[in-house]
Amino acid sequence: MGVNMLINPNTDFGARVLRRLQHEQAIWLTTVGADGTPQPNPVWFVWESESFLIYTQPGTHRLKHIAHNPKVALHFDGGERGEDVAVFTGEVQIDADAPPADAHVAYLEKYRDGIERLDTTPESFAQTYSVALRIIPKKLRGF
Repeated sequence: MGVNMLINPNTDFGARVLRRLQHEQAIWLTTVGADGTPQPNPVWFVWESESFLIYTQPGTHRLKHIAHNPKVALHFDGGERGEDVAVFTGEVQIDADAPPADAHVAYLEKYRDGIERLDTTPESFAQTYSVALRIIPKKLRGF
């Protein structure tokens, strides 16, 4: 089933999910540690019609978790009262074909201010966060 089948823009839920994919600054990426413990971390992301693109630092626990088990979950904060829940599940892989963060137009458009708040440049950010992760969701649930 393609991602477009997961998100129906003609429903209130689907429209909200699509809006959040375009405008939310962070999403929680949950990997699974070697001991089986879920490891959620907020990450910056770009939604590219069918998949998430996330940049991470080399040598992180996240990459070790993914090498051991590529199954992941992503979710947005659920709203102040837990009224806006969207949880994606799928598998992640390293995307060697993705452009570096400083050459990804949509990523820079979305996060240039955040990169500046980190007191760094897009070029330095791209060198530090040099591993691109691609997640194609297989399931979506929420309300």
